[in-house]
Amino acid sequence: MKVTLVQSDPVWGDPAASLSRIEGNLKDSGMTDLIVLPEMFSTGFVASPAGLAEEDTGSGEPESLGWMRKMAYERNCAVAGSLAFHHGGTYRNRFFFVFPDGKEVHYDKYHLFTYAGEHLRFTAGKERVIVRYRDFRILLQVCYDLRFPAFSRNRMGPDGPEYDLILYVASWPEPRIGAWDALLRARAIENLSYVAGVNRVGNDPKNRYPGHSVLLDYQGNILSNCKGNSQDVVTFEILKSDLDSYRKSFPALLDADT
Repeated sequence: MKVTLVQSDPVWGDPAASLSRIEGNLKDSGMTDLIVLPEMFSTGFVASPAGLAEEDTGSGEPESLGWMRKMAYERNCAVAGSLAFHHGGTYRNRFFFVFPDGKEVHYDKYHLFTYAGEHLRFTAGKERVIVRYRDFRILLQVCYDLRFPAFSRNRMGPDGPEYDLILYVASWPEPRIGAWDALLRARAIENLSYVAGVNRVGNDPKNRYPGHSVLLDYQGNILSNCKGNSQDVVTFEILKSDLDSYRKSFPALLDADT
């Protein structure tokens, strides 16, 4: 499966401009199976979402979600990323995974970032979500989730490990970027899983974001990464057969804590 990481710089509070910018970033990219975008890719990270969140009214397609469906259809690939979303009277930091046929699965961020007040206006999700796509089982995670390894533990079931790839989409600021780098590697190693971490670049009113978007293998090795502090797009093909072979030769998950 070919995975494309899009390290973009959202235009603060301006979805139309942000989406246009991402289209420009993708203009020269080739065929892929999965496009991964950062956290709140159309607005930047908003702790106060009123007036900026996508609205699910039931009478029309929300702008950024509609754009994701359009991109998935035109490029015949899945598109994944999170949006500030208003649904049922609550705000959610909602990670959408849109399939090529336009169908979608979503995960609501479980660990809200209390340090920035995200918990004051957003409602947390209640469960984690694993998507099946192109022979891969994919765990959806958002930013702060990265700091909590028990939540992402790859448990063994009757059919083997629960997932093969973790997607982390983020707005992870520069002062703590060392933790981002280290924890992504840890999640890959401890879960014997591919990991894709996509972080934004640029500035918002409170933070600077350096990127460090990366695709790791199940041993924590870098397969591909974006340039630091700049908008960038990279694509790399990951192989399920390589993962299966490594898990068979080193079955550490059989000894994992439940």
